[in-house]
Amino acid sequence: MHLPASTRSQSEAELSRSNPTVVVLCMLITVIEGFNLIVYGSVVPLLLQDASLGVTDGQTGLVGGLVYIGAIAGSLLAPVIAERAGRKHVLIVAIALFAVGATLTAASVGVTTLAASRFLTGLGVGCALTTAMTLARNHAASRRASLVVTVTMAGIPLGGVAASLLAVPVLPALGWRPMFLVGAGAALLILVAVVRTPIPADTPQERAARQWTGRQKLTTLFTGRGTLVAAVVALCAVANMVAWQGLNVWATQALTDLGYSLRAALLFTFTLTGAAVAGSFAGAWAADRYGAARLAVVTGACTVLGLGGALVLPVSVPVTALCVALMGIGGHTTMNLVHTTASDIYPLPARAAALGWSNGTSCIGAFLGPTLGGTAVSAGGAQGLFGTFGAAAAVCLVAVFLLYRTDRAVHPGVFRTPENAGAAGAAGTVAAAPKTV
Repeated sequence: MHLPASTRSQSEAELSRSNPTVVVLCMLITVIEGFNLIVYGSVVPLLLQDASLGVTDGQTGLVGGLVYIGAIAGSLLAPVIAERAGRKHVLIVAIALFAVGATLTAASVGVTTLAASRFLTGLGVGCALTTAMTLARNHAASRRASLVVTVTMAGIPLGGVAASLLAVPVLPALGWRPMFLVGAGAALLILVAVVRTPIPADTPQERAARQWTGRQKLTTLFTGRGTLVAAVVALCAVANMVAWQGLNVWATQALTDLGYSLRAALLFTFTLTGAAVAGSFAGAWAADRYGAARLAVVTGACTVLGLGGALVLPVSVPVTALCVALMGIGGHTTMNLVHTTASDIYPLPARAAALGWSNGTSCIGAFLGPTLGGTAVSAGGAQGLFGTFGAAAAVCLVAVFLLYRTDRAVHPGVFRTPENAGAAGAAGTVAAAPKTV
């Protein structure tokens, strides 16, 4: 999409400005999403002890994964619905959905209602996460891509930190149900904030998105070299999230299997999510200087080291704390960097579709992780769990190296796009598309 030089210069100037209010609001949304996602892992030991539910290890893992099946649907639907209804309206409906889902989870009386409630929570979270990430990225300076994605996505582990800390006094005294009521109440508060906050819809990024149809955006993602990038992004996302979200659900149970008390296991879970927050900000700082795909290789290696250490090193508090911290740094930060790469490598009008793809495929891994974790715990306890997720982390490390190589080979914005597809034609070449409008 080629514009006159004066118009391009104006747009580039607009792209260099940020709207901190929208970025902060999006981060707060993801904090509440993180709480509602990760709180489930904190309550798993009590769910297994609740005779009124009658859930097994395998069922608990399946229910833990169903939230991400809902999130897959939400992540892929959000960009399509936003084209017609606007991103703010999508956010409002999505937040209401996961508030209702959290409430119904707290009221669950069996595995069926628990599963349905978590699926509904996931549907809302998936819609809200993709929309919040797109809004934050579209209201931030282009030179701060990694930082903005990190600030937004840092809400997920921050919400997990809040869930872990709250669980320490609440679970022994009140049981697992109040934890989900807290999540529902927080969702209602952020819903009010979204309704009352003006969210501009006329940024250059939003205008660019409206100039292409949904079909044109999908053509860019899944034609020519865009197909290669989409495949590599999906491999990174699925493998990473198998390990990361599987740990979020099963880390507490695995650590109790190693002989730690529930209180100690919850504190280690705090270490997992706290390290994820710290690592993601450090990674963002480095990624804005050295490249997101390159840093993803480093953080992917951290996950492998953490899980490998948990498998082979003697069990002790310092060793466990170090290994858990490496898992947190690697798991969350790597996913942030994959999202950043996906949002930047495609042409600007296709950004929301690219983020929907990276989020949607990450949710596939997030579903598989808790499910595989339940099977691994049943078969081999903590060692089986760490071995399963260690294998997934190794696949992720290979995948992010491929992403790094692909990012270097496929320069940002070099794809078959609606404007140049005809010109590329039968020759199979791919013309350059500008990243700004």
